[in-house]
Amino acid sequence: MAATVQHDQPRGDDELLARIAGGNQSALSELIARHGRGLRMFAARYLGNAGDAEDVAQEVFVTVWKQAARFDPAKGRASTWLYRITANRCIDQRRRRALRSFIGLDDIRDEVAAPEADAEATTAARQELAIVRDGLSRLPERQRMAVLLRAVGDLDIAAIAEVMGGSIGSAEQLLVRGRRALRDHLAMAAVSRERESS
Repeated sequence: MAATVQHDQPRGDDELLARIAGGNQSALSELIARHGRGLRMFAARYLGNAGDAEDVAQEVFVTVWKQAARFDPAKGRASTWLYRITANRCIDQRRRRALRSFIGLDDIRDEVAAPEADAEATTAARQELAIVRDGLSRLPERQRMAVLLRAVGDLDIAAIAEVMGGSIGSAEQLLVRGRRALRDHLAMAAVSRERESS
């Protein structure tokens, strides 16, 4: 009976990072394919801008290419390391955006709408999404980051604490407060919509 061929199985993130540290570009491509979408989604939700999120994701993978040798699997998971880099780049991006805004160099955002079959359902979904985004934007920065790491990054509380450089207890509190504030915001928006329709 033939043995199972190991090289046909997907490589682990730790192995990919080791190969990237050795200068292997195909390993970087594989890591991007595996984590790029999730990191971009996290950055887009945190920053509220898909263009800025794309810039952040590119910065993250440039950093990974340059610093893959610094990753130590004994200190945590590769995905946690990637999200920590992304969180730091998001903070940097927000600071740059705040500076641009302060000196009057805001970027004009053009959003291209995709053609949709059901305009009414699309409008309702967009309104709901806008309410959630508004609620997220109103959260204090650390609460917003914790909620997004959980919801978009699918990280557990220990990983969130590690990414944010805090304790597990503080990460739990940030999530509890952030979720409560979002629920309250959604409830207030629902009441407001009911009043407008009646």
